Amino acid sequence: MEFFRVRKLEVRGLRYLPAERVARALPVATGRSIFAALDSLEAAGDTITGLDAFRVSRRLPGTLVVTVRESEPIALVMRGGLLQMVSAGGVVLPFNPTIAAPDLPVVASADTLVTGLLARVRDADATFFARVVAGARSGDDVVLTVDGKRYWFRPNAPARVIRAVTAVTQDLEKKARPWAELDARFAGQVVVRWGGA
Repeated sequence: MEFFRVRKLEVRGLRYLPAERVARALPVATGRSIFAALDSLEAAGDTITGLDAFRVSRRLPGTLVVTVRESEPIALVMRGGLLQMVSAGGVVLPFNPTIAAPDLPVVASADTLVTGLLARVRDADATFFARVVAGARSGDDVVLTVDGKRYWFRPNAPARVIRAVTAVTQDLEKKARPWAELDARFAGQVVVRWGGA
Protein backbone atom coordinates (compact mmCIF):
# COMPACT_ATOMS: atom_id res chain seq x y z
CA MET A 1 0.00 0.00 0.00
CA GLU A 2 1.56 3.32 -1.16
CA PHE A 3 0.30 5.21 1.90
CA PHE A 4 2.66 3.22 4.18
CA ARG A 5 5.86 3.67 2.15
CA VAL A 6 8.85 5.41 3.74
CA ARG A 7 8.81 9.00 2.55
CA LYS A 8 10.92 10.67 5.21
CA LEU A 9 13.91 9.84 7.40
CA GLU A 10 14.20 11.98 10.52
CA VAL A 11 17.46 11.97 12.51
CA ARG A 12 17.40 13.19 16.13
CA GLY A 13 20.16 13.76 18.65
CA LEU A 14 22.90 15.03 16.35
CA ARG A 15 25.24 17.80 17.40
CA TYR A 16 28.43 17.05 15.47
CA LEU A 17 27.67 14.62 12.63
CA PRO A 18 25.64 15.87 9.65
CA ALA A 19 22.27 14.12 9.29
CA GLU A 20 23.09 13.37 5.64
CA ARG A 21 26.04 11.25 6.73
CA VAL A 22 23.81 9.13 8.96
CA ALA A 23 21.12 8.86 6.26
CA ARG A 24 23.66 7.75 3.61
CA ALA A 25 24.85 4.92 5.86
CA LEU A 26 21.36 3.41 6.13
CA PRO A 27 20.06 0.96 3.51
CA VAL A 28 16.62 2.51 3.00
CA ALA A 29 15.41 1.18 -0.36
CA THR A 30 13.07 3.22 -2.54
CA GLY A 31 9.50 2.08 -1.95
CA ARG A 32 10.33 0.44 1.41
CA SER A 33 7.31 -0.32 3.56
CA ILE A 34 7.20 1.47 6.89
CA PHE A 35 6.45 -1.94 8.43
CA ALA A 36 9.58 -3.66 7.07
CA ALA A 37 11.96 -5.07 9.69
CA LEU A 38 14.34 -2.50 11.18
CA ASP A 39 17.19 -4.93 11.94
CA SER A 40 19.24 -4.07 8.83
CA LEU A 41 18.95 -0.34 9.56
CA GLU A 42 20.02 -0.74 13.17
CA ALA A 43 22.93 -2.99 12.14
CA ALA A 44 24.07 -0.35 9.64
CA GLY A 45 23.72 2.37 12.27
CA ASP A 46 25.93 0.45 14.67
CA THR A 47 28.81 0.77 12.17
CA ILE A 48 28.77 4.59 12.10
CA THR A 49 31.87 5.90 13.88
CA GLY A 50 31.10 8.57 16.42
CA LEU A 51 27.80 7.14 17.66
CA ASP A 52 27.41 5.48 21.06
CA ALA A 53 23.72 4.63 20.64
CA PHE A 54 21.48 4.18 17.62
CA ARG A 55 17.77 3.33 17.48
CA VAL A 56 15.20 3.31 14.66
CA SER A 57 11.46 3.68 15.20
CA ARG A 58 8.41 4.37 13.04
CA ARG A 59 6.02 7.30 12.90
CA LEU A 60 3.01 6.56 10.73
CA PRO A 61 2.21 6.94 8.00
CA GLY A 62 5.67 7.15 6.36
CA THR A 63 8.50 8.38 8.59
CA LEU A 64 11.44 6.46 10.01
CA VAL A 65 12.81 8.17 13.11
CA VAL A 66 16.49 7.60 13.88
CA THR A 67 17.52 8.57 17.41
CA VAL A 68 21.24 8.69 18.13
CA ARG A 69 23.62 9.52 20.95
CA GLU A 70 26.94 10.77 19.69
CA SER A 71 30.25 9.98 21.34
CA GLU A 72 31.22 12.92 23.52
CA PRO A 73 34.53 14.50 22.51
CA ILE A 74 36.96 15.01 25.39
CA ALA A 75 39.97 16.54 23.62
CA LEU A 76 41.46 17.71 20.34
CA VAL A 77 44.45 16.04 18.67
CA MET A 78 46.51 17.21 15.68
CA ARG A 79 46.48 14.60 12.89
CA GLY A 80 47.56 15.21 9.32
CA GLY A 81 47.77 18.94 9.94
CA LEU A 82 44.17 19.12 11.18
CA LEU A 83 42.67 19.25 14.65
CA GLN A 84 40.36 16.31 15.28
CA MET A 85 38.12 15.47 18.20
CA VAL A 86 38.90 12.45 20.38
CA SER A 87 36.60 10.48 22.70
CA ALA A 88 37.39 9.43 26.26
CA GLY A 89 38.23 6.01 24.83
CA GLY A 90 40.93 7.51 22.61
CA VAL A 91 38.91 7.10 19.40
CA VAL A 92 39.41 9.84 16.81
CA LEU A 93 35.90 11.02 15.99
CA PRO A 94 34.70 11.99 12.50
CA PHE A 95 33.38 15.33 13.75
CA ASN A 96 34.44 18.63 12.21
CA PRO A 97 35.63 20.89 15.06
CA THR A 98 35.17 23.99 12.87
CA ILE A 99 31.41 23.39 12.66
CA ALA A 100 30.72 22.76 16.34
CA ALA A 101 33.85 24.13 17.95
CA PRO A 102 33.93 22.86 21.53
CA ASP A 103 36.47 24.39 23.90
CA LEU A 104 38.52 21.27 24.58
CA PRO A 105 42.10 20.62 25.71
CA VAL A 106 44.69 19.67 23.10
CA VAL A 107 46.44 16.32 23.56
CA ALA A 108 49.65 15.14 21.91
CA SER A 109 48.09 11.85 20.79
CA ALA A 110 44.86 9.87 21.10
CA ASP A 111 46.24 8.20 24.23
CA THR A 112 43.59 6.44 26.33
CA LEU A 113 45.47 7.18 29.57
CA VAL A 114 45.29 10.92 28.88
CA THR A 115 41.76 10.97 27.47
CA GLY A 116 40.48 8.72 30.25
CA LEU A 117 41.89 11.05 32.91
CA LEU A 118 40.40 14.06 31.12
CA ALA A 119 36.98 12.36 31.19
CA ARG A 120 37.29 11.77 34.95
CA VAL A 121 38.37 15.40 35.45
CA ARG A 122 35.33 16.59 33.46
CA ASP A 123 33.02 14.39 35.54
CA ALA A 124 34.61 15.36 38.89
CA ASP A 125 34.93 19.12 38.31
CA ALA A 126 33.58 20.64 35.09
CA THR A 127 34.91 24.10 36.02
CA PHE A 128 38.46 22.79 36.40
CA PHE A 129 38.13 20.80 33.16
CA ALA A 130 37.09 23.96 31.32
CA ARG A 131 40.43 25.54 32.31
CA VAL A 132 42.58 22.64 31.04
CA VAL A 133 44.36 23.67 27.82
CA ALA A 134 46.56 20.62 27.23
CA GLY A 135 47.20 17.08 28.37
CA ALA A 136 50.12 14.74 27.74
CA ARG A 137 51.64 11.56 29.01
CA SER A 138 54.93 11.77 30.87
CA GLY A 139 56.17 8.24 31.37
CA ASP A 140 53.41 6.41 33.22
CA ASP A 141 51.79 9.63 34.41
CA VAL A 142 49.60 12.36 32.90
CA VAL A 143 50.40 16.07 33.00
CA LEU A 144 47.63 18.62 32.49
CA THR A 145 48.37 22.27 31.74
CA VAL A 146 46.06 24.89 33.25
CA ASP A 147 46.78 28.63 33.14
CA GLY A 148 50.47 27.94 32.43
CA LYS A 149 50.83 25.62 35.42
CA ARG A 150 51.34 21.85 35.42
CA TYR A 151 49.20 19.33 37.25
CA TRP A 152 50.62 15.81 37.64
CA PHE A 153 48.26 12.84 38.02
CA ARG A 154 48.33 9.08 37.93
CA PRO A 155 46.26 8.07 34.89
CA ASN A 156 43.72 6.28 37.11
CA ALA A 157 43.29 9.19 39.56
CA PRO A 158 39.83 8.97 41.14
CA ALA A 159 37.41 11.87 41.56
CA ARG A 160 38.46 12.48 45.20
CA VAL A 161 42.07 13.13 44.11
CA ILE A 162 40.91 15.50 41.36
CA ARG A 163 38.72 17.38 43.83
CA ALA A 164 41.63 17.57 46.31
CA VAL A 165 43.79 19.16 43.62
CA THR A 166 41.13 21.74 42.80
CA ALA A 167 40.76 22.53 46.52
CA VAL A 168 44.52 23.12 46.83
CA THR A 169 44.44 25.26 43.67
CA GLN A 170 41.63 27.41 45.07
CA ASP A 171 43.46 27.84 48.38
CA LEU A 172 46.70 28.90 46.65
CA GLU A 173 44.83 31.33 44.39
CA LYS A 174 42.99 32.83 47.37
CA LYS A 175 46.30 33.38 49.17
CA ALA A 176 47.97 34.69 45.97
CA ARG A 177 50.89 32.28 46.47
CA PRO A 178 52.97 31.77 43.30
CA TRP A 179 53.47 28.12 42.37
CA ALA A 180 54.48 26.14 39.29
CA GLU A 181 53.19 22.59 39.72
CA LEU A 182 50.77 20.52 41.73
CA ASP A 183 51.60 16.85 42.00
CA ALA A 184 48.79 14.45 42.96
CA ARG A 185 50.66 11.22 42.26
CA PHE A 186 51.29 10.42 45.91
CA ALA A 187 48.69 8.72 48.11
CA GLY A 188 46.76 11.12 50.32
CA GLN A 189 48.66 14.29 49.47
CA VAL A 190 49.08 17.03 46.89
CA VAL A 191 52.66 18.28 46.56
CA VAL A 192 53.15 21.95 45.67
CA ARG A 193 56.24 22.91 43.67
CA TRP A 194 56.84 26.58 44.18
CA GLY A 195 57.75 28.99 41.44
CA GLY A 196 56.96 32.35 39.90
CA ALA A 197 53.47 33.08 38.64
